[in-house]
Amino acid sequence: MKLVRYGTNGFEKPGLVDGEGQLRDLSGVVANIDADVLSPAGQKRLAKLDPETLPRVKGRPRLGVPFVGISKFIGIGLNYSDHAAEAGMATPKEPIIFLKATTSINGPDDDVVQPPHSTKLDWEVELGIVIGSVARYVPVAEALGHVAGYVLINDVSERQFQLERGPQWDKGKGCDTFGPIGPWLVTADEVPDPQQLKLWLDVNGVPMQRGSTATMVFDCATLVSYCSHYMTLLPGDVIATGTPPGVGMGMKPPRFLQPGDVVTLGIDGLGEQTQKVVRAPHA
Repeated sequence: MKLVRYGTNGFEKPGLVDGEGQLRDLSGVVANIDADVLSPAGQKRLAKLDPETLPRVKGRPRLGVPFVGISKFIGIGLNYSDHAAEAGMATPKEPIIFLKATTSINGPDDDVVQPPHSTKLDWEVELGIVIGSVARYVPVAEALGHVAGYVLINDVSERQFQLERGPQWDKGKGCDTFGPIGPWLVTADEVPDPQQLKLWLDVNGVPMQRGSTATMVFDCATLVSYCSHYMTLLPGDVIATGTPPGVGMGMKPPRFLQPGDVVTLGIDGLGEQTQKVVRAPHA
C-alpha cells in the first residue's frame, strides 16, 4: 500500500494511492495514518479494503508527511563509503547516530527555508525506515519485522552549523523545514529488498546524486537493530539511513543551495519530491 496524507498543512486527511496512481480518501475508514494504522494489525485491516470502493480525490492536492506520531527522527551519518570519502571522513566502524528535531519535519513538496546566517545549505537524498511496532534490543534477524514501511527523505543540512560550530551535528540538521518526508509511506510488503533501491537528486534540473542502497555500509536491518539498543523505537519513528555521494560540500569547489534553487529527488517505488529554497521571512 501507498499511504498518504493530503490537504492544507495542519488539516491533512488520510488517503492511499491505488494501483492506477489515483488518490483515494481513507477518512471514512481511519481518522489518520497513525501508530494504529502502522501496526501489523492495522495494516492487515487496510489490506482487506478494495481501493475502488473508496472515494476518488479530485485534482492534485498538497501532500503532507504521510503519517503522524514521529517521536524520534533519527539520522545515520556517513553510511555510504563513497560519501564519507567525498566528505574527507573515515568510513565508520559503527553507525553514527544523530537526531533531527521533530520541528524540522516538512511536507515533501513544501518550501525549504534557508535560516538566517546560513551560508552552506546542502541536500541529501535518503531512504527512510518507518517503525511499525515497538523495537527494543532487537536482533538483526528480527529487525525488519518491526518496520511498517519506507519513505523518501531529503536530509537537508547546513554544513557550517553542522561542522564548523562545535563537535556535534544536530544543529546543522534540525532547522525548520530540514526534514521533507514523503510523498507516500510504502508498506514493507511492497519493498521486498530495501537494499536494492536506486536514489537520485537534481538541483535546478542538473544531476547531483545517483546511488543505490546496495552500497550502504550498514543495511536497514542492522540500523534498526543498532538503534534499538540505544533507544526504544516507537511506531512512527523514522530512521534516515544516510546519503550516497554527490552532495554540495563534496564538490570542487563546493556548491551550496541559494534562494530560488529547486531540488528534485526520488527513490525507486517511493515517489518523488520537489522543494524550492526560500529565504527565512525575517532574514
